[in-house]
Amino acid sequence: MSTDQPPPGMPPENDPFRKYPPPPQGGAGSPYDQPPGGAGAGGSLPPYGGGPYDGGYGSGGTGGFGGNDPLAGMPPLASTGKRFLARLIDLLVVGIPLAILSIPFGTYREVTETTDDFGDTVTQFSSGKSLLFQVLSIVVYIAYDTLMTKKTGQTLGKRLMGLRVAMLNDGSLPPANTALVRAAVLLLPALLCCPCLWWVVTLVMIAVDKPYHQGVHDKAAKTVVVTVA
Repeated sequence: MSTDQPPPGMPPENDPFRKYPPPPQGGAGSPYDQPPGGAGAGGSLPPYGGGPYDGGYGSGGTGGFGGNDPLAGMPPLASTGKRFLARLIDLLVVGIPLAILSIPFGTYREVTETTDDFGDTVTQFSSGKSLLFQVLSIVVYIAYDTLMTKKTGQTLGKRLMGLRVAMLNDGSLPPANTALVRAAVLLLPALLCCPCLWWVVTLVMIAVDKPYHQGVHDKAAKTVVVTVA
């Protein structure tokens, strides 16, 4: 594999969706040809910097390639509707096999008999998921989201909808620990206590959050979801 640096204005070879510095202005030369301090005939150097969470690499800490916007050079942010559909696809991809597995192994049925005030016997039925199956479901959901996000930034749902998870500060793929945090914050509340309410809260937050349309899980992991197609 070549060790040459990509030309100015071209993304790194290992991540075609990662944001990258804009090409030099004026159509000639390279930002590295200019003297220290950014002075020169072609103007100042582009402000190489990080995102708002790390203060940037430059002295000003303005963030992102291209100025104050850490998303400069990255694809557009994903719409709330596409993110909802992508998540729905992922829930079906993981949920359907788990539902089939739960038929013989993952549920319990409890029968209780009580006597009412008139001396009659009342039979009550209750059913639910066993603790073991609930733990298995949590592990499977979080592992799926973590591994897929770490590998390509795309779960199957996001791939079908043309979306990708990216680090806000530089557009790179989330590392394993970040992908795990993102998956856990998103999925644990839904799987443990309040699935319907949690999905509604997450969807509304993504829709109204400015300027990056981040859910709680995105803010915890410092990620955004962008379009790639």
